[in-house]
Amino acid sequence: MHPATSPTTGTPVGRPHATPLPRRRLLRGLLAATVAATLLFGAAACGDDDAADPNAPVKLSIFWWGGDARAKLTEDALALYTRKHPNVTFEKTWQANQGYFDKLATLTAGGNPPDLFQIDDNYLAEYAARNTTLDLTSYQKSGKLDTATFPKSLWQYGVVDGKLAGLAAGENTQGLVYNKTLLAKHNLPEPTTGMSWEQHIAWAEGVSAKTGVPGTQDPSADYKAFWVWLRQQGKDLYKGKDLGFTVEDVTAWFDLWKGARDRKATPTADVIHEGNSSDVTKQLVVTGKSATSWVWANQMPDLKKNTKDELGVIAYPGDPSAQWARASMYWSVFKGSKNRDVAVDVINFLVNDRGAVTLLGTDRGLPSNLDLRQVVSDGTTDPAMKQSIAVEAELTQKFGESPQVPIKGHSTVKSELVKAAESAQYGRATSARAAAQFLEACKGAIA
Repeated sequence: MHPATSPTTGTPVGRPHATPLPRRRLLRGLLAATVAATLLFGAAACGDDDAADPNAPVKLSIFWWGGDARAKLTEDALALYTRKHPNVTFEKTWQANQGYFDKLATLTAGGNPPDLFQIDDNYLAEYAARNTTLDLTSYQKSGKLDTATFPKSLWQYGVVDGKLAGLAAGENTQGLVYNKTLLAKHNLPEPTTGMSWEQHIAWAEGVSAKTGVPGTQDPSADYKAFWVWLRQQGKDLYKGKDLGFTVEDVTAWFDLWKGARDRKATPTADVIHEGNSSDVTKQLVVTGKSATSWVWANQMPDLKKNTKDELGVIAYPGDPSAQWARASMYWSVFKGSKNRDVAVDVINFLVNDRGAVTLLGTDRGLPSNLDLRQVVSDGTTDPAMKQSIAVEAELTQKFGESPQVPIKGHSTVKSELVKAAESAQYGRATSARAAAQFLEACKGAIA
């Protein structure tokens, strides 16, 4: 989420590591990791920490993705931990997001995994299913991992098959960002949380007609929007180990946005594609090609840096209880770590220590600890970040239960939605045909 870097992406940094494995070898690497964990570390996971001298020297390996700014913030927070626990030092490794999970799979499969590592919801379920992540439930119940001030749906979004596989390093949620300056200039009403999808499209149609700027980016390729819409229909993106939706659901979703395009509530297909493929700094709401964009709410500061216009942010259309306090990313501990108790304590420190949370700020999303989130809000001079925190605080009161963590193949599901939606956007396929192609691709991805 993150003044300098997005919590879901990283920028290239100056400390590259070994050339990553091709992504299609990732699953083989993770399978090998299970074997390595069982053979090499099984015995180590049976109480070493409990019998250890609490003052004995500990060197903890930690791995994360991000850019230089995140590295500096993280290293400062870890140095603070060492000042409070002089016997604990860190072997720190970090790199850009691209290739990170290939590298993590390589380290794990090679029997040299980090004690503590950053992970996101694309891979948490896969690592947990392969017995790679430590179940943090007992630490949570004992209070050693304190989630008392977390939104319930935030920590629950780290539960896989009844086990707490990762703890949220930060929070974000889906946000509809709109150009307040443009609307005020033309005396148009702002969108509001609770508008139905049809009301949003009708509002966008009116914006297009009066301003000449398409009222809304077409989000039919955006899995975040599709997921929220599904939950409002009583469905979900996933159900157990399977998909939580049908081809009819996808067809209805694509038809909804075909109607919006026909009414000129959205840009043309080429501009929609630009929005689909652009990073947050080039979203249509800041390039002036649409009055709204569908993003993560705490990306507001990055968006604001790229426009002189004033921006607003609300929940996605429909019932906001379909949204939830989502983990921007997690901290997980390798199950076979000899230093697992210390690793858990470091996680607890990073999310609950006032000094550490103040140092880290919003780089990995809004602080998970709601009390400390307010401290960060009070201490920031960035009006866009204050706005983002205030909006999230308001939405938190309307959030619903978190869904299950995405299953294996989630990354492919997201990319295939873009392909299918663009086939419909460009008119290369009907909504029904594009939906059928998408479902077929999804079933192959999760098999």
